[in-house]
Amino acid sequence: MNNQKKENTGFLANLKGDLFGGLTAGIVALPLALAFGEQSGLGAAAGLFGAIFIGFFASLFGGTPSQISGPTAPMTAVSMLIIAGILQSNEGNLETALPSILMVFFLAGIFQIIFGIIKLGGLIKYIPYPVISGFMTGIGVIILITQLLPLFGYVPADDNINLQKFRPQAEEVLLDNILQDEADEGLLVLEDFKETVKRAADITDAEIMLEAKTLVKNDASGVIGALRYTPTAIKNIKWMEFVLALITIFIIFGFKRITKAIPSTLVALLAVSIGAIALSLEVKQIGTIPSGFPKMYFNMFTGFSFSVIQPYIFTAISLALLGAIDSLLTSVVADNMTKTKHNSDRELIGQGIGNSIASIFGGIPGAGATIRTVVNIDSGGKTKLSGMIAAGLLLVILLILGPFAAQIPKAVLAGILITVGIGVMDYKGLRALTTMPRTDAVVLILVLVLTVFWDLIFAVAIGLVISSLMFMKKMADITGEESTLVPLILDLEETSSEVLPSEFKEEVFIKEITGPLFFGATSEFQKLALQIPNRASIIILKMDNVPYMDKSGLLALEGVLKNLAIKKIKTITVGLKPQPLFLMESFDVIPSLIPKDLIFEDYEAAISWIKKNVEDKY
Repeated sequence: MNNQKKENTGFLANLKGDLFGGLTAGIVALPLALAFGEQSGLGAAAGLFGAIFIGFFASLFGGTPSQISGPTAPMTAVSMLIIAGILQSNEGNLETALPSILMVFFLAGIFQIIFGIIKLGGLIKYIPYPVISGFMTGIGVIILITQLLPLFGYVPADDNINLQKFRPQAEEVLLDNILQDEADEGLLVLEDFKETVKRAADITDAEIMLEAKTLVKNDASGVIGALRYTPTAIKNIKWMEFVLALITIFIIFGFKRITKAIPSTLVALLAVSIGAIALSLEVKQIGTIPSGFPKMYFNMFTGFSFSVIQPYIFTAISLALLGAIDSLLTSVVADNMTKTKHNSDRELIGQGIGNSIASIFGGIPGAGATIRTVVNIDSGGKTKLSGMIAAGLLLVILLILGPFAAQIPKAVLAGILITVGIGVMDYKGLRALTTMPRTDAVVLILVLVLTVFWDLIFAVAIGLVISSLMFMKKMADITGEESTLVPLILDLEETSSEVLPSEFKEEVFIKEITGPLFFGATSEFQKLALQIPNRASIIILKMDNVPYMDKSGLLALEGVLKNLAIKKIKTITVGLKPQPLFLMESFDVIPSLIPKDLIFEDYEAAISWIKKNVEDKY
C-alpha cells in the first residue's frame, strides 16, 4: 500500500514534465505514423490508428514508464511483407484480405502477452550484437530501396505499359477463377462447358485492367520489385514529386542544425505540405482519412476460420518476437537516460495489449520507439502518463485535422521515410567490420544480406544459430586448451602443502577440466583422455572449475570412465560442483563408476587418501 501511494505521488508530482514530454513526443510521432502507415500498404490512417492505440495501452500496462510506443521501422517493414503476401493470396482485394491481416496483427499481440507471462523478456538481452546490427542496417536498406519508386513519383500500377504487359496473365487469372467457381458449383462438365465460354465472354476490359493492376502491384512489391522497376521509374521521373521529397529530406537534416527544440520532421511535414497545397501542385496525396473515432473490425472474429489463419501462425509469432526485441532495446535506452530499471516481462504484456487492441481498430503493429522515447525523456516525461498524453494528442489531431492530413503529398512521406532509413542503420557496426572478430563480421553481413533480399525473421534466426554455434565452438576450444593432464608430482608444489613421495609419479596422474563440459567440448575431452598412459593406477579429476555439465558431456565422461575401469585405473574426483554431481548421481555414474568414498572436496584430502591406498608399482 505504501509503495502504491509513493508511486501515485510521483505520478502527480511530474504532471508538468509528462505533459510537455507527451505533447512533444506526440508531435514527433505524427509524421512518422502517417509515413509508416503509407509504407505498410494499409494507408496513412492505419499508421495513425496504430500510434494512438499502441501508444496509449502500451504505456498504461507496460513496464517502462517513460517509453513511447507506436509503429516503428522494423515492425512496419515486416508488416509490409505480411500485408503484401496476404493481399496476393486474396487476388489483391484488400476488403477480403483485411480480416486475415488484422488477425495476424492481433495474434502477434496475444503472443507478446504470452511471452511476458512466461517471462521471456529477460532472454532477449542474449541476442548477439552482430545479429542486431545486421538486422537494423538491413531494415534501413529495405526502407531506402522500397522508397525509391515514391521518391521518383512513379507508380508501376498506373503505367499503361505495365498493365498491357500483364494483360494476358490477368485474363488467365480471371479464366482460372471462372473454372474454379464452376468446379465448386459442380458445373464443370462437358455438357455445360458453354456456360464457361459465356462467363468468359462477359469479362469486361475494366475487370481485366483491374486484375492486371493487382498483378503489377505484386510484381513491384518488396525490395526485389522496387529494384526491378527503379530503372523505369528514373526514365519516367515526376520532377515535382522528386523535388518535394528532396526538400523534405533537406529540411529534416538541415533544421536540426538550427535548433532541436522543434522536431525537424514535423517542420518538414507542415512546411512542404502547406506549400504544395497553397500552390495547388498536382502531386499524389495520401487520400481520404476516415473522420471521427476509428471503427472496430469485429468481422475478423465473426468470420474467423482457423484454416485461413493457420499458414500465418508462425508469421504472427515472428512479428511478436520482433516487437519484443524492438521494444526492449528501447527500454534499455530509456533506463540509461533515466537511471531506472524497466520490467521486461511487464513491458511485453503492455506491448501485446497495445498491438491487440490496435489491430481491432485497423492499426498496424508497433513497438517501443527509440526516437520518440528519447524526445519524451528530454522534454521532461518520466511516467506512463506521458505516453498516454502523446496518444491522446494524436487522437485529437485525427478527429480535428483529418481532412488536412488527407492532402499531404505522398512525396513528403517518402522523404520522411528515407531519413528514417538512413537513421535506423547501425553505422557503428559497419565501421567496426574491419576490426571485429571475423566470425562476428560474417554474421553481421550475412544477417544484413538475408534481411534485405530474403526474409527478415529467417535472417535473425539463422544469425542466432550461427552465432550460437560459433560461441559454443569458442567455449569448447577454451575448455580444451585450459584442460590439462600432468603427473601428480609436477603439480604438488602449487596445489598441495603436503609432500608425496616422488615414486608415485608413475602411478598417479591429474586431469584438470576447466570450463563447462557440454556437447561442444566432448571431442576435446575425449582426445585428452586418450593421453592417459596404461601404467597409471589413479586418475585425479579436478573439477572445481566445471560449473556445468550437460547430458552429452556426461556421456563422454562416462565413456572415459568405463575405459579406465577396463584398464583397472581408479578415478577420484576433487571439487565436484552441485550441478555436475547431481547429474552424475541421476544417471548412476556415481556410484557405479566413481564410488562415493572417492569423491573429495579438496585436493589435500585426495592426496592423503593416495598416500594410504596407492601401491608403488614402478
